[in-house]
Amino acid sequence: MDTSSRVSPLRQRMIDDMRMRKLSEKTQSHYLRWVQRFAVFIGRAPDTAAVEDLRRYQLHLVDHGTSPVSLNAAITGLKFFFEVTLGQGELLAKMQPVRVPRTLPVVLSRDEVSRLIAAARNLKHQTALSVAYGAGLRASEVVALKVTDIDSQRMTLRVEQGKGRKDRYAMLPPLLLERLRTWWRVARAQGKMLDGGWLFPGMNPIDPVTPRQLNRAIHDAALAAGIDKRVSMHTLRHSFATHLLEQKVDIRVIQVLLGHKKLETTALYTQVATDLLREVISPLEHTVAA
Repeated sequence: MDTSSRVSPLRQRMIDDMRMRKLSEKTQSHYLRWVQRFAVFIGRAPDTAAVEDLRRYQLHLVDHGTSPVSLNAAITGLKFFFEVTLGQGELLAKMQPVRVPRTLPVVLSRDEVSRLIAAARNLKHQTALSVAYGAGLRASEVVALKVTDIDSQRMTLRVEQGKGRKDRYAMLPPLLLERLRTWWRVARAQGKMLDGGWLFPGMNPIDPVTPRQLNRAIHDAALAAGIDKRVSMHTLRHSFATHLLEQKVDIRVIQVLLGHKKLETTALYTQVATDLLREVISPLEHTVAA
């Protein structure tokens, strides 16, 4: 983030406010971007805005097809600026967050997951995809793993500062441990992995592979495997949770494994667990039998 001497005092104040609250670099960048876009829209400094300017900006975003998620992100960024940095939260009186439609996640079958991982271009990508599915991790959590996060005694993966800045332990099934050991041996032999370094290093071992690179890898693998579903790294996490549910694993256990704060978030997977649906006997069957 650019915090050089060219940064305006107002921007620097907002940056300091965000740093004080220990907001992530990504969140800070998003908040600053939305405030900057708003300033461009009104054509003057954002601290001179009026209630009507903010109302017009929301209408502008809606008219230009901004998604509900992005629209709410814009409101959140502006809310921080006006409430915290300026202390003028009343200016947001005419801005209202919108309801985000709840969509069902794309889930792969076990066979599709197997084909997808096998189709990945190299061993590093195969292993990274295996971790995402085998432990139910987010892409950001996969790339943040270090060799020292693997605990083969307790059969766990330590996830440091996952979503919501929370540490947690993820499961480490035996097959995944075998794959990680194979990748470790190969990467070490090729000089790609540093002592205690990133589990999935980038081109330069000092840096980890990025979530974007993994998403590109999974898109290529899906294409090679002939899977026409809309697949991303998060699809593997969705599939992990759904398959556990179909195996009759208690939903509260799945909640802990995923690191969900609310049970209702995890409960979404009950709507896509098709194996469970197939086990339910329709009342029509009893009616016909009678």
